[in-house]
Amino acid sequence: MFLSVLICVLFPLAVRADTLLEKKDFYVDPFYDLAGRATTTAVLQSITNQLYFYLDNNWWESLDINKRKEVNIAIDNLAKEFEATIYPTLTLAYGSEWKPGIDGDEKITILIHPMIEGAAGYFNPGDEYPKAQVPTSNQREMLYLSSGHITNAVSKSFLAHEFTHLITFNQKDRTYGVSEDVWLNEARAEYSPSLLGYDKIYEGSNLKRRVEQFLEMSQDSLTEWQGKKSDYGALNLFTQYLVDQYGFSILSDSLKSETTGIASLNSVLKKKGFSDDFSQIFTNWTIAIYLNNCAIGQKYCYLNDNLKGLKITPFIYFLPTVGDSTLNVGYLTKDWAGNWQKIIGGRTSLKLEFIGGSANVNFKVPYIIEGPQGVFSVKFLALDQSKKGTVFIEDGKIVSVTIIPSSQTKIAGFGNNEPLYQFSWSASTERAQNEENNLGETELIQQLQAKINELRAEVSRLQAQLGVSGVSCQKFETNLYYGMKANANVNCLQKFLKEQGQNIYPEGLVTGNFLSATKAAVIRFQEKYAADILVPLGLERGTGFTGQSTRTKINKLLNFK
Repeated sequence: MFLSVLICVLFPLAVRADTLLEKKDFYVDPFYDLAGRATTTAVLQSITNQLYFYLDNNWWESLDINKRKEVNIAIDNLAKEFEATIYPTLTLAYGSEWKPGIDGDEKITILIHPMIEGAAGYFNPGDEYPKAQVPTSNQREMLYLSSGHITNAVSKSFLAHEFTHLITFNQKDRTYGVSEDVWLNEARAEYSPSLLGYDKIYEGSNLKRRVEQFLEMSQDSLTEWQGKKSDYGALNLFTQYLVDQYGFSILSDSLKSETTGIASLNSVLKKKGFSDDFSQIFTNWTIAIYLNNCAIGQKYCYLNDNLKGLKITPFIYFLPTVGDSTLNVGYLTKDWAGNWQKIIGGRTSLKLEFIGGSANVNFKVPYIIEGPQGVFSVKFLALDQSKKGTVFIEDGKIVSVTIIPSSQTKIAGFGNNEPLYQFSWSASTERAQNEENNLGETELIQQLQAKINELRAEVSRLQAQLGVSGVSCQKFETNLYYGMKANANVNCLQKFLKEQGQNIYPEGLVTGNFLSATKAAVIRFQEKYAADILVPLGLERGTGFTGQSTRTKINKLLNFK
């Protein structure tokens, strides 16, 4: 994580070495601090060749003697790892931090303090400015780590991540006077643990954490940055693919460029002789994360051994197998977000039509045909100037068709609240009337039963993958809350929330796992019906806890008493 501030001319301050066990007051970010503080007092617990370790004094004083020993050992190990591996590897790859820096001291300060759940650390570029320009500056090269993770092995990944931001500030902001796009700044920091080899052992790694976050909410935009877990999940997996296919120098060379974001990546790609630009790479990634099979195409897979088994589970839509039928789907998306939607059923041929919501929006629409014995073919839907496209898929042995539309309109100037773009598609089956008449009633029933069996098998497979057993969603009679996983009642709750529309549950995930997206949807639902749910409890804002009052309202809407 990192914060952004205005670029100004900087001059080093007079240096004064810190002394062991001295206490200092520091500014901290109240958004991340567990108690919402803007300042804290910290004690200098360790000094190494390259680091000062300051510990939040209140937190340190609250530890018993055994816990203090554990923390001291962790700090010692972290310092050794930084000086032996993290610092030399990352500075060789990306370049140096500002040295000796604004404080004239070559040591980097690490402040460890309690942070909110989900926060592992952050970097504040404001610390690189004099107080005259940024009043809350700590006026030193400084990183912040969460006390909640400091004794965990993964803390070295968090330190590497934040140190990459410190390097980026020097290489971009100070060298070229430009600030890197947040998403690409985070992409480099996200890849640093992998570059250092920390993700080779998958269990307990930062990479595993990011895979889980991605699978929870896979349709997250790469470029809209809100600091959510899903932002990190999608970005990490895209960056892993980018480096797999085009080499690490894409990240390092683009850092040493006066351009930023997508433009800097495209410039490096062109200089290195690649024909693919960022748009094509992103499109290929959306295909790779679904197929992940090098035999289908070298660009449609991960090379990282820990990611070779990763595949996205698309939304499933069913077409009837008897008679002519049409399926219409409308959707909202943001730029540079993947959308995976799979069509199963139908008959011998399929008409697929895509309609972009606006002629000004740039959509790319690959689609994947699955034939018998797991044979896949990748194709691309051609769109006209009005962003419409139609294709007839004539194949008597189609198992499924998966469409993966993405908006690729904006290429710079991304913020934390990017616009939504609308698109729709339809899939329809048609068959000549005389062919229909030639089918006897018995044969028609046999075909129908065979297709039903296929669909049941597919549903069972997806339920097994999601860890959710099939249940009939009836009246809600048990409390549901954040953290529940592989729960059939949560599955039913998510289906209900999805039916309430995009304003309530824009992600539409039905996984059986009650995580952040589901909690946010419940809060929106509670606040929509605040008079029935919150006011009787004396609450003004939703909680996300699906207790009695919330369940009563849901059951009433479902016509249960």
